[in-house]
Amino acid sequence: MIHPSHNVKSRVAAISIFASASMAAAKFAVGIAIGSLALISEALHSSVDVVATVVTWLVVRVSDRPADDEHHYGHGKFESLSALGVIALLYVLAGGILVESWSRLSEGAPPPTLSAIPFVVLVIDIIVNFWRARALHRTARDTKSQALAADALHFASDVLGSIAVMIGLGLSALGHVWGDAAAAIGVAVMISVLGLRLGRSTVETLLDRAPAGVSEQADAAIRAVPGVIDIERLRVRMVGSTHFIDAIVQVPRTFPIDRVDGIKRKAQEAVAKAIGDADLTFTAIPVARDNESVRERIMVIARNSGLAIHHVTVHDLGGKLTVSIDLEVDGDMALTAAHDIAHELERNIREEFGEDVEVDTHIEPLEPELPVGTDAAPDRVEVIKAALSRFAGDGAIHDIHNVRVRDTEAGEIVNFHCRAAPSLSVIKVHENVDEIERALRRAFPTVKRVISHAEPPHAE
Repeated sequence: MIHPSHNVKSRVAAISIFASASMAAAKFAVGIAIGSLALISEALHSSVDVVATVVTWLVVRVSDRPADDEHHYGHGKFESLSALGVIALLYVLAGGILVESWSRLSEGAPPPTLSAIPFVVLVIDIIVNFWRARALHRTARDTKSQALAADALHFASDVLGSIAVMIGLGLSALGHVWGDAAAAIGVAVMISVLGLRLGRSTVETLLDRAPAGVSEQADAAIRAVPGVIDIERLRVRMVGSTHFIDAIVQVPRTFPIDRVDGIKRKAQEAVAKAIGDADLTFTAIPVARDNESVRERIMVIARNSGLAIHHVTVHDLGGKLTVSIDLEVDGDMALTAAHDIAHELERNIREEFGEDVEVDTHIEPLEPELPVGTDAAPDRVEVIKAALSRFAGDGAIHDIHNVRVRDTEAGEIVNFHCRAAPSLSVIKVHENVDEIERALRRAFPTVKRVISHAEPPHAE
């Protein structure tokens, strides 16, 4: 897919070709006719601009191609290389102008034949080049194209060069025979200065110097994303108009993978909003936060070992930490193997918290992901519902509803909803519901598991 800026850059470059060629031909013809080295030099400078513009037009058709198997960062560096080539042409031209100017000054060459025509041509050239320089500079800034930036500088130098030529011709008209040669030297000096300015930025890009201010903008954008703890390293390089950013970012180790992925997406969006055309490589480094709870740290230890645990209970008994864990393993696993897994988990916990930590692990069979089951008969559901209502009585839990009973290979699974006073705490609700569940399992030994959902009055 062609980059959206491709058509803009190509169109602006194509318009410049026609304008450059027309003005160069006009200045060259008039310069030969009146014998003005300054005007001929400016015409040759414009001729180099024609070559530069053609090169620019060709290069921008390549530089915006997407990355491929051989160019992983795209083709943007072609613009930098073309800019270096144009700079070399400018310096060759500047050197030739200086040599010829010195020769004319040394030999005392006659001044050019003056008329209104060269001044009219130069005024038109100034107007056209000023318009083109502004248009190209604006497009180069918007698309971050070094090739168009080089073209804009050429036309800006044409404006200054044309002004210098007019001054030189004016001096010649006033009787200063050296005016034309001096103006040519002025054109050569301006070409050299502008080439140096462009060459510096182009070389910096080829050497992967970070663009000014971009690292700070990217750093601030990434740090503003919720979940980012710190940035270990951030590197920026520019290829064509695209900023390639590599960031190593610290995130909480307790976050699940999908949440970390969400942080990455938000960071990309934030960087693109702050900088524009950006390609972010985000490497997440999980780290422990200062406010991690003991339970969270234990969950991380289990997850890193690929173990399923639940019902983690932590107590502080006079400075001594006690931990109780329910560990789920394959129900068909031999006790020896299961005990070894539990022992390893306990050892890892002690390494984290100290050898004096008391750890007890309850081993239980891992529930199958998709147990096969069927809905129980309606009569059975009514029996279970009546029992649940009887066990609830007139206590804090009432309005037993939405009762479902499923028969599975492991036994019956019962789900039900109930209501409780909205002022009750979660602990109190859980205690009351848990008592009902235990009573149901005692009354119906075939019930394997009871799942309750307590809700305030009038909840959906």
